[in-house]
Parts: sequence; C-alpha cells; structure tokens
Amino acid sequence: MEGFSDHLRAKGVVEERSRSAAANAKEFEDYLASSGRDVQSCETADLDRYLGMLIPEGRNDPHRLVDVARYSAYRSRPDLFIHLAGMINSYDIIPLMESRLRTLHGRDKCEAVFHGFERPPLGTSTDDFPPLTARIIRRMEEELSPEQVRKLLTWNYHEIPPETFRGMKERYEASTDLDEFLASEHQRLVDELKERLRTGQVWYEQEVTQEFIDHVISDQRLQTGVREGDRIICVKVPFDPKNYYRETDPQLRRYHYCHCPLARSALKEGGSMPSSLCHCSAGFTKLPWDVIFQENTEVEVLETVLGGGERCVFSMRIPKGKTR
Repeated sequence: MEGFSDHLRAKGVVEERSRSAAANAKEFEDYLASSGRDVQSCETADLDRYLGMLIPEGRNDPHRLVDVARYSAYRSRPDLFIHLAGMINSYDIIPLMESRLRTLHGRDKCEAVFHGFERPPLGTSTDDFPPLTARIIRRMEEELSPEQVRKLLTWNYHEIPPETFRGMKERYEASTDLDEFLASEHQRLVDELKERLRTGQVWYEQEVTQEFIDHVISDQRLQTGVREGDRIICVKVPFDPKNYYRETDPQLRRYHYCHCPLARSALKEGGSMPSSLCHCSAGFTKLPWDVIFQENTEVEVLETVLGGGERCVFSMRIPKGKTR
C-alpha cells in the first residue's frame, strides 16, 4: 500500500490521512482476498457486501468510504469509484430537503411529509433508495402546491460552495459577450474530457470514452449550453456514458442517462418516480449561473428521463443586461 500512500501525499493529503487511507484500503483488499478476489477482479456486488458488513459494526464512516473510493480510482476501477461517490454525495440530500421544508413551511408540514422517515445508514446501496424517495416526493405533492414543490426542490442540495464557480465568473466577465463565453466554455470542457481520457481519470462521476467526447463535441448544449433568445438551453450528459451508448433498450438507456442516485434504479426496475424530483436537478444545473449573474436565476425543466423523455433539458432565463 506504500504506492497508494505516496499517491495521496502527492495529491496533498496529509501524512496521517494517507496512512489511515492505506490501512483502510488494505482491509478492503484483505476482505476480498478471503473470497479469492482483489480490487481488480471484484464486482460491485462484492463492494456492497463489504459495505454491508461495515454497517452493523459501526465502521461505515465517511472517511473509510472516501478512502476505498480513492483506492478504487488509484487501482483503475472507475466503476467502483463512481458507485461509492454516488453513496457519499447523496447521503445528506433527503435530510437537507427535510430541513428546508421545515424552514419554508413549518414543523407540521414537515412532519406530514417526513413522518416515519429513517435515513438508511451510510453504505446502503443507492439502489435501495427509490421507494423511499418516491414516497417522500408524493407526500410533498399531496401537502404542497406545485409551485411550492418546485421552489422547495430547486435548491443546491449538494451544498456546492459558490467559490467553485469563481473561475467561470471571471471568464464570463472577461469575455466579449455571453455567446463567446459559452463557446469558449464548451471548448474548455472538450479539452478537459480529452485529457481525462488520455490519463484514464474519471470526470466527476463519468467514465470518459471517445464516444462520449464525440457526443459532447457535436452539441454545445451538452453540459455547457446555447443561448436562445433570453434563455440558455442546457442538456445534461449521460450519467453512465460507457453503457448508455451501447444500450438499445429505451428503458435501460434512460437508466444509464439519469444522474440522480436517489431515483435512477427505479428506471431500471420499472418502478415509478414522480418527475417533480427533477426540480432538484434544475437547482444543480442553474447554480453556476446564480454565481455568474449574481442573482437567483430562473430555471425551467423542459424534459427529463424520469418524465419519460430521452434526455434531461433545462432552460435558464438570462437576466436583463447580462448578454452584453
């Protein structure tokens, strides 16, 4: 595990965390070895069994899951990294929705929606979440008006700090106009994807393939956006490009496209999920524009795979005077 420790230190991880990460990675390898596997040969189901063992032992802490995720990426298992990242990144979303509902509409409405809710322990497969998610969203729709549901869900539930988009804001302010900025951002994205393919690194939670890059090159609306009048139209890229482009079954294509870890497995298993949940994705999509325009950007959901569409499309209204 010395190589893994060196790898983390080179990335700026402090010595103590590098040592504990290596110890956690070794424990994972030892677990796999007990059944004749290692990180190169294990399946996602093996990882889920390992995490399931940690939960009753009280050792399913976030640091351990992050360590195993980093080790998976280091050992060129992007699928395991992505699987863990989905668990980690989605763990606090529903409790944050509960807190926001209480703030906006009071304790009684919050109790009506979330009574009986128990957050599954960290390490629970995201495949287990859709029935709970659907029940909560349906209760929201029963207790609140459509506009209240939209406002509640259109939020930064991943708690991404505004500083994340500081570079984008600076490039926007230095650009000639919005159209030039969007074209430049799209080229930056293409260049970044090419570099990730060259180095074998994932891009956020996406495993980069040449087909993925070619798709992004073909349409600036993908991830970046194109101005149409006073709107920016943005189309999300597939969550799992590698399998999305191979798949021919429409239902499974929507599953491979969907980004929401709390809902996507419902698409694979034929379960139902209220498409109003996609306002959460709208809140995520508009966040950079909130920072760039320095105001709460109006966003509209045009199409989503949860709603039966073939892709997820959002429209952001450009504030007056911001096209330059």
